[in-house]
Amino acid sequence: MKKWFVPGILTACCLLAILLVFFSLREDEPSGGSHEAAPSATAGEGAATVDAEAATAIYKANCISCHGDQLQGGMGPALTQVGAEMSQDDIHKQIANGGGGMPAFKGRLSDEEINTVAVWLASKK
Repeated sequence: MKKWFVPGILTACCLLAILLVFFSLREDEPSGGSHEAAPSATAGEGAATVDAEAATAIYKANCISCHGDQLQGGMGPALTQVGAEMSQDDIHKQIANGGGGMPAFKGRLSDEEINTVAVWLASKK
């Protein structure tokens, strides 16, 4: 019984450490970045309000695997300044229809969700 005591304690400690690291990383994730977005962005024919918290949630659920957790890019291009390169309408069309290696999200996201993300990304300049 003594020969299994130390390895058992070490295994339990390692598992506990892994769980603590996992849960502490989840709490340290950015809160949604609502403080970093402008209150409104000009788009197309009128101004649209940026809902950074909702946009960030949609982004995390659908875009983070290709565009990174800080919009830095990865498999997909960086989006940190996409609003300086594309209009809100162009961003909306790209998200909805895909193209250039990006899948279309028209069937997966509602038009409102796509618009929320497009307005948010258009404010990134």
